Amino acid sequence: MNDHMENGMRCAVFGASGGIGAALVSQLAQRADVREVHALARNILPQAGKVVPHRFDLTDEDLIAQATAQIGAPLDLVIVATGRLVRADGTGPEKSWRALDAVGLAEMFAINAIGPALIAKHVLPLLRKGGRPVFAAISAKVGSIADNRLGGWHSYRASKAALNMLVRNFAIELARTNPAAVAVSLHPGTVDTALSRPFQRGVPESTLFTPERAARHLLEVIERLTAADSGKLFAWDGRELPF
Repeated sequence: MNDHMENGMRCAVFGASGGIGAALVSQLAQRADVREVHALARNILPQAGKVVPHRFDLTDEDLIAQATAQIGAPLDLVIVATGRLVRADGTGPEKSWRALDAVGLAEMFAINAIGPALIAKHVLPLLRKGGRPVFAAISAKVGSIADNRLGGWHSYRASKAALNMLVRNFAIELARTNPAAVAVSLHPGTVDTALSRPFQRGVPESTLFTPERAARHLLEVIERLTAADSGKLFAWDGRELPF
C-alpha cells in the first residue's frame, strides 16, 4: 500500500473483537509491510507481536478521542469494523413500519452511523499525508437506496445508508485537506458471525463467508483502491455498488 515506507504501515481496526475485526487484525499483523496494528475493542485484547490493544466504546466520544490520541499519527489504514443488526434486547430487524420505535431507531443509528462518524472525526486528521492512506467503514449492501427492492429492516437499512453518506462527505472533505487519502464504505457479503447467524437461511454455502475469508476479500479490495474510488461503496468482490 505504501511501498515507499521503510518501516511499514501503521494500521488501526475499530471493533477488533468482532468476527471480521479480529480476522482483519490477525491478517494485517501477518503482513511484512505492516509495522503496527492498533486493535480497538470494548474490552482490551491481549498484546501480541505487532498488535497494540486499546479500549474504546463506540458510544463514548471521550474514549474514542483518548484511544486515537494514544495511537497518534501517521496512520496508513483505518478500518471501522463495527455494526449492529439486532437491538441489544434481541429484537429486530423490523419487517414492517409497525415495529418502529424511537428507541430502536436511535440505537441503530448510534451504533451504525454516529459511532463510525465520531471515529472518523478523530482519525481522519491522523491519516498520513502522502502515500495512499485509507479510511474504510464496514457497511452493507442493504444500505444502498438504489438497490433496495425488498424493503423492511428499516432502522438497519437507514443507518447504513446514513453511514454511506457520511463516508461520501468525508471523502469530499479529504480531497481538499489530504488529496492522497481514500475514504470508502465496504460490503463484506454474508459472513458467518453472531450478527448474521439468525438470518443465514437461504444463503448459498458458496456465498456464506468465514470471517477470515471476508477479511481477506476486504483487504484485497482496499489494496486496489485509488484516489478516484474515494467516497464510493464497494462489495467484497470489488464491484462498485450504487448508493
